[in-house]
Amino acid sequence: MSPTFRSLAVRNYRLFAAGQAVSLSGTWGQRVAQDWLVLHVTNNSGTALGTVTALQFLPVLLFGLYGGVLADRYDKRRLLVGAQAAMALLALALGVLDLTGAVQLWHVYALALGLGLATAVDTPVRQAFVSEMVGQEDLANAVSLNSATFNASRIVGPALAGLAIQQWGTACVFLANAASYGAVLAGLLMMRPAELFPSARQPAGRGQVCEGVRYVRERRQLLVPILLVFMVGTFGLNFQITLALVAKQVFRTGASSFGLLTSAFAVGSLLGAPASARRPGPPRAVWMVAAALVFGLLEIIVGAAPTFVSMMVLLVPTGAAVLTFTTTANSLVQLGSEAAVRGRVMALYVLVFLGGTPVGAPVIGMVAQRYGPRVSLVAGGAVCAVSALVAAALLAQRQPMSRYRGALTRITL
Repeated sequence: MSPTFRSLAVRNYRLFAAGQAVSLSGTWGQRVAQDWLVLHVTNNSGTALGTVTALQFLPVLLFGLYGGVLADRYDKRRLLVGAQAAMALLALALGVLDLTGAVQLWHVYALALGLGLATAVDTPVRQAFVSEMVGQEDLANAVSLNSATFNASRIVGPALAGLAIQQWGTACVFLANAASYGAVLAGLLMMRPAELFPSARQPAGRGQVCEGVRYVRERRQLLVPILLVFMVGTFGLNFQITLALVAKQVFRTGASSFGLLTSAFAVGSLLGAPASARRPGPPRAVWMVAAALVFGLLEIIVGAAPTFVSMMVLLVPTGAAVLTFTTTANSLVQLGSEAAVRGRVMALYVLVFLGGTPVGAPVIGMVAQRYGPRVSLVAGGAVCAVSALVAAALLAQRQPMSRYRGALTRITL
């Protein structure tokens, strides 16, 4: 088998990856349908749209670290079966309510909150479960292939959902998404437990969340990637705001042009995944830092692109650079953490990666409103590039992490 796809030689991972390819397309499609349904029910209320997004996102911030505790304490495969089944039932409920015409806004709010709670368990468990399927040797390759599946689904899912909504309405998308979870559940149930690489389960006890945070804080090889992920995710990955403003205010175009810009970025991410998967040997911190630096510099250049076409072209390598950065950082964090705490470490990684959005989006939005969207792109890229250089300096130093413990405590807690 080609080195790019070597993880697929593992039967358990092959079953998991196939199920994810189907289910993630349904998940991305449901996001489009859910937004469309909210706008329809509320007569185009932006406040309601923001509320339903917040309700779906908030549980990950509040309870994501506890999801990591569950991942270290219980059988990950069984946890995933429970979380995926719960999400399937929530999608089914929304589909039935929509199909019968009984759906109301509070139904969407409640089901979005339920989906967020299930996601708070599913995401850290799923991240930590990858190493149990393929082992340490193929972990970096499996993470890269997961990223390829994620980005392919991000392109296919919304496109299919748009066509389905136009032909049959939003209910069919919710019902199709509910059915898509069957692929994941079938794959999980068909796995051979004897071929997994299970970690020892941790007994119940107090302070396990704080223990996971301390574990990361005292290890430079984990702390630096996680902090760099926070900086890039918070200040660099706000393209849903900046590209929309660029399309509308700079190039005086509409939604179709915004779609082309976001698609170019997604295509770049998709192209970057196989390259990351093909890379031999374990991931190295220098690749992570270099990718973050290249991403920051490319974002600066994107902000200065003189024409719409040149910006669209530049977004392709920008997407590839950020995909290389995130997959390398993810692999470094997983491989650098002990199996006993990997669930909590990955929960912190996910929390930092997702949790920076509510912080960075308003800041970047204010910069764009006051100085223009081009400046917001340049500023975000500059922050990422500088952060990459600082990360390189920290990784190059040999002083023990205890020297920085006081400052790091304030940062991480």
